[in-house]
Amino acid sequence: MIKLTKEQREVLVSEVQHYYEVERSETIGELASADILEFMLKTIGPYVYNQALEDARKMLNDRFAAVEDELYAMHKRPLR
Repeated sequence: MIKLTKEQREVLVSEVQHYYEVERSETIGELASADILEFMLKTIGPYVYNQALEDARKMLNDRFAAVEDELYAMHKRPLR
């Protein structure tokens, strides 16, 4: 489960309320907005988290591959 600070949660609850007002012309309370946020975090959170891990893994693999190439390029040929 994604952990949010109190401030982050307050901002997101407000964003959910704003979304409902603008996009659906509905007014929802703070409790309903918090429930929707909690549901979305539980439902979507693992997918977002896993994608972030996959993106980080790919980025690190690309960087390590570039470093590996640089190390091979630095090899010195032995004298004969």
